[in-house]
Amino acid sequence: MRIPIHREGWPFIAFAAVLNFLLILLLGNWGWLMAPVTLWVVAFFRDPERHAPTGAGLIICPADGKLLPIVQALPPAELDMGPAPMTRLSIFMNVFNVHVNRAPCEGTVTKLAYRPGKFFNASFDKASTDNERMSMRLRMTAEGGVAEKDIAVIQIAGLVARRIVSETGEGQHLCRGDRFGIIRFGSRVDVYLPGDVSVTAKAGQTVRAGRTILASYQS
Repeated sequence: MRIPIHREGWPFIAFAAVLNFLLILLLGNWGWLMAPVTLWVVAFFRDPERHAPTGAGLIICPADGKLLPIVQALPPAELDMGPAPMTRLSIFMNVFNVHVNRAPCEGTVTKLAYRPGKFFNASFDKASTDNERMSMRLRMTAEGGVAEKDIAVIQIAGLVARRIVSETGEGQHLCRGDRFGIIRFGSRVDVYLPGDVSVTAKAGQTVRAGRTILASYQS
């Protein structure tokens, strides 16, 4: 039976649990004051099973959190996706959200690019351009009359997040809803879509990775 904890979390959970145990030994009942912190560390790395919606041309959410204002913006230059603006949907994750990231569609990873940067609050618009990030170019698999399209998925570090983990490689095939990484602790994921997309999600909406439909393409 799979334990719904991401493997990145076990060292942190072990450290918190041991520290909590030592504090109880040293301080008695006062040591229990750290128990909520230990429980939060466990909760942060939770990795629940999700079943992605089916349907041709659907783009689903890659992260749990809140959808920020939808804008037209240039994708990261390191992905070589051209000079035309694309539709950008940004999901801000706070420290209580699930932080495991999932593929928004079925496709093949054609390019990965890491760029170091700053650690502004991930809810700020400048986080998309200035913060540390891992960028992924994903070629959607043609299905149901919807042609192949290139989209971008960007993992962005935040004010607290200092570690982006990508679990994919160039040439890897992802199915819709597959896990592709995690960000520690509080962060943002941007999705860049070509202009002929029909966005169904709304700014300010609470969204869930692998569940919420963000947009769709018509055949």
